[in-house]
Amino acid sequence: MPQGRSVATRFDFDCLVFIGRFQPPHLGHLAVIREALKRARQVIVLVGSAWQARSLRNPWRFDERLAMLRSGFDAADNQRLEISPLLDALYNDDVWVRDVQSRVRDLTVAHSARLPRIGLIGASRGQSSYYLSLFPQWESVSVPLVEGISASQIRERVFRSPESCADYLNTGAFHELPPGVVERIDAFCRTPPYHKLIEEQRLLDQYRKAWADAPYPPIFVTVNAVVVQSGHILLVRRTAAPGKGLYALPGGFISPHERLLDACLRELRERIRLKVPEPVLKGSLRGQQLFDEPHRSWRGRTLAEAFYFALRPDQQLPRLKPIKGGDHARWVALADLEPESLFEDHFFIIQNFLGLPTDFGNY
Repeated sequence: MPQGRSVATRFDFDCLVFIGRFQPPHLGHLAVIREALKRARQVIVLVGSAWQARSLRNPWRFDERLAMLRSGFDAADNQRLEISPLLDALYNDDVWVRDVQSRVRDLTVAHSARLPRIGLIGASRGQSSYYLSLFPQWESVSVPLVEGISASQIRERVFRSPESCADYLNTGAFHELPPGVVERIDAFCRTPPYHKLIEEQRLLDQYRKAWADAPYPPIFVTVNAVVVQSGHILLVRRTAAPGKGLYALPGGFISPHERLLDACLRELRERIRLKVPEPVLKGSLRGQQLFDEPHRSWRGRTLAEAFYFALRPDQQLPRLKPIKGGDHARWVALADLEPESLFEDHFFIIQNFLGLPTDFGNY
């Protein structure tokens, strides 16, 4: 393990910034951070997808990834590492860029009266190039990609089955993961959240099997309703996997012969039994938008058309009467919304219409 540099060492940069999801941190990530530590006095690692509900794509929380990252470095290097959570802004690059700039500004240590020299470091790949284009005020540093290591393939091995996970951790994991990360994943695989994700993986496998003979990969179309009144939003609590226990926007798949708005109104009428006349709902429609982030849904490629209804303020919230056996509908105060309590990208859909805050504090 590399030793920390002497404080007298001259560095190319005052600060280098590395952005990633680190699901999980692997040897390729550590190679980038080690190069950053060689070239910069301070290294800021921004961990994306913080505060989001566990999913097969984002199985580990920020504090777990923080411990994994710290385990790969000695005390001297950790002293020069700032590791901070970053909330995604899936449908607004400007909000995301502002949050990155603000976080770097707050974390950068001033060593003199001059402006600090800041750079953005990353592996040589397309996504890094895209990040660089969003921060023209910072210099770019490209590190050769460590071939043969893929976080998505690591997750696939870990969550395919408990047997597959055990086999991977006992054999090939040390070629891709630092020892501290292997230890933490091994411990995680004995917890209830791991087995919940295993259940979701089995459901996903069944789902994919049903479409295996389709001539093209299926693309699903759904609708969601963002219904707001008097500082509250209408949500449902999911009663089954995936996302069991999480809040979600009311909605569902469209029928073959209905228009998108009609499908949304049908979901509110039949599944939620929202006691608001349809003409009033239509008159309260304030916007609609297609949400199409490629990884937004566990099912695969799923497009969601969301409709924003702003009901007139009233002391009494409209009554709800969901069907027996369905998800539990309720009004939730906007102040109580947290990304990690919402299913898939539903927090970001709400954020898009309502402009919710993006900073939920530091760990």
